[in-house]
Amino acid sequence: MAILEVQNLEVFYGVIQAIKGISFEVSQGEIIALIGANGAGKTTTLQTITGLIPAKAGKIFYEGNEITKTPGHKLVSMGIAHVPEGRRVFAELSVLQNLKLGAYTRNDKTELEETLKRIYERFPRLEERKNQAAGTLSGGEQQMLAMGRALMSHPKLIVMDEPSMGLSPIYVNEIFAIIEKINKDGTTVLLVEQNAKKALAVADRAYVLETGRIVLSGDAKELMNNDSVKKAYLSE
Repeated sequence: MAILEVQNLEVFYGVIQAIKGISFEVSQGEIIALIGANGAGKTTTLQTITGLIPAKAGKIFYEGNEITKTPGHKLVSMGIAHVPEGRRVFAELSVLQNLKLGAYTRNDKTELEETLKRIYERFPRLEERKNQAAGTLSGGEQQMLAMGRALMSHPKLIVMDEPSMGLSPIYVNEIFAIIEKINKDGTTVLLVEQNAKKALAVADRAYVLETGRIVLSGDAKELMNNDSVKKAYLSE
């Protein structure tokens, strides 16, 4: 069953068309990767899905309900969380305060403490630094905080935008291992990632975007062996 379905989506920035009628779906329990060069429309697609940018045409469905014009804050309470490009942590707030902001839609304090406990189990460094200002964390730790903050809302679908950007190779491996674990624990993942090799390695299926259009789609492992994908995105 498709947890997310995008139909003929079109998005404009003024007179410039960024997304040109794309359609794709994400099934419950999958990791789906969107790959493509800078400017292909990957981030715009995610931001439109999560209500940050309005669609000019087309429809978006979540769990069978149309959400094309649903504001972002309502999508959080429906079960969609967004880990934005560049992490966007609240630098002057503590790690714990950042995490609690991720749960602003939830009222059950006991359940909230249980979720926080699970986040700390998954990200032990966040517990070690829970009273530290988020802006003083390393890039990798800030990425973990951004992911932990999103998970505090207990999402069914988590949308991640360039989670490995600017990180050292050690942190990149750690972040992708965490993405796989999040998925195994039952959260569906829609992943935009510049590191196509890593994205295809963890994804079930993938879509390739070029200048606002989907030009290829299929099983992630098959796309990894596709000559045009290898030449464009996987060459060292």
